[in-house]
Amino acid sequence: MFKRILTEGLGLPTTQHAAALTASSGVIGAILIYAYGGWSELLGLFFLAMAIDYGSGIAASIKEKSGLSSKIGFLGIFKKFLMAVIVVMAHRMDILLGSDLIMNGAICFYLSNELISIAENYGRLGLPMFPKLKEIIQVLKAKGDGSNDKGI
Repeated sequence: MFKRILTEGLGLPTTQHAAALTASSGVIGAILIYAYGGWSELLGLFFLAMAIDYGSGIAASIKEKSGLSSKIGFLGIFKKFLMAVIVVMAHRMDILLGSDLIMNGAICFYLSNELISIAENYGRLGLPMFPKLKEIIQVLKAKGDGSNDKGI
């Protein structure tokens, strides 16, 4: 039945193409499960936040009429790829130590950065934002840039 859905629903010409698609998705799934040790809600939220951040960044660039740059877009995707690689490495370290703290900590760290970036993109889009949230984002950006003059 699944092959019928793939051949008729997706318009794949033969059942061999449908079988190849099924096998490919199985291999990709096995690699992801090995790399991340299974799927969790935290991991799903992390990847969802990465996708929303990328999409909202594109929308903000279009709204600001600053143009889309393939170089900037590639760098954004590459940074997200590196974040995913760090999470994989954190999972491997967790296996060595017999815990799950390092991977979850890495995901929470990068997830917080993604959520801040999404909020910044929403601000660039002109969507309403709580004044306190704007203030927190400005403080976090200043600390990240090293431009905070309070020495914190």
